[in-house]
Amino acid sequence: MADGPVPWGRPVPARGPGVFIVEAAAARATAPIELTRVGKWLERVPDLRLDGERPSSRAMSARLASFWLPNQVVLYVSGSTTSVAARIAAMERTELGDRRPASGGHWLRTLSSLGATRLWWAATDAVEEYEDALLSAFAAAVPAGDRATLSAGTEALPFANLRRPTGERRAHGLTGSLLPEPVEAPTPPRRVVQLPDGDADGANGEPPAPRPRVVAQPAPAPIRRAPTAKAAALAAVAAARAGATGAAGGGSGASLTADGVARLRAELAELTGIKRPAVIGRIRAAKELGDLKENADYTSAREEQSFLEGRIQAIEGLLRMAVVVAAPTVGAAADLGSRITVEIDGLTDTYTLVGSAESDPGAGRLSVASPVGQALLGATPGTEVAVRTPRGSVTYRVVAVD
Repeated sequence: MADGPVPWGRPVPARGPGVFIVEAAAARATAPIELTRVGKWLERVPDLRLDGERPSSRAMSARLASFWLPNQVVLYVSGSTTSVAARIAAMERTELGDRRPASGGHWLRTLSSLGATRLWWAATDAVEEYEDALLSAFAAAVPAGDRATLSAGTEALPFANLRRPTGERRAHGLTGSLLPEPVEAPTPPRRVVQLPDGDADGANGEPPAPRPRVVAQPAPAPIRRAPTAKAAALAAVAAARAGATGAAGGGSGASLTADGVARLRAELAELTGIKRPAVIGRIRAAKELGDLKENADYTSAREEQSFLEGRIQAIEGLLRMAVVVAAPTVGAAADLGSRITVEIDGLTDTYTLVGSAESDPGAGRLSVASPVGQALLGATPGTEVAVRTPRGSVTYRVVAVD
């Protein structure tokens, strides 16, 4: 049974899990989109693109308005597995373009009539199942005339819903509509020195040693040495990463080879074009079997979908922020993208030096951030490098660099 309504902006007395909807006071023939809010959204998010191009405020507003259903009052359907009240409060605090505290339903922020909307909710532990059922009921109730106003192939979803819990997404043409996640600086490592028992001052009862007087001495002039080939290669990698940071507007870009980019794009095409539709089909088939709470097929398919969507988002993020390094020239020292053959104890092995984002030692792709990869950077045929490992020092002799 539904509970409510409560006007948008007022506290919702629903502390547990459940589903909720955002409803307009009355149906409207056209979308009440406020052009100034859309303009501020574009100013805050410089990476926002519409069909791959930077849109104007009017073009952006027109695209959003194309998803408006004139005879429907339900604007958004969602839920929370923890607290409906906390989820709604987080949505109300999230500005257009922000990811946190909750970016779900952020299209609602473009409406000039948001203050006149109201919220209904219902408690349930089966949040995803009931959210999907509400969206299915909404789609079934949309008249054929209203469906005709949508673009071909567009799902009949409430205005601010961009996807269904089962994975189907609205084809809206927007990319980069949210600001990238802030990158936190890593915590510097701590150095802890442990002394054997009895070696600390005063441990054996002796008086503390007098502190020596420290006389300030002028600092010696720094000794400048010409950088070695290896140091120059490491500096080039660091410069590439720094350039990626600037290009991403404060984010952190990964260095990728051209082959790495091609592999990621091929994997993304397989995930979105083959595996995603397949898992959506499995979810639909499992739902037809009945009770979802004890449906092993449904649970397994949803878990697979979760991993699948996570991998898709990770690849899309890598490709969006990546810096593609130029292929090394023939005869140059080992660098990112170089194919290097080494000899270890009479046995030869071949590696391709890559960034950490595409590292796969089993496939012969060695990260330049690894100890071996760092040691081989800048190497030339005939060079011998020693790498310290937990089992001792290992010497690599470079046979060839392609």
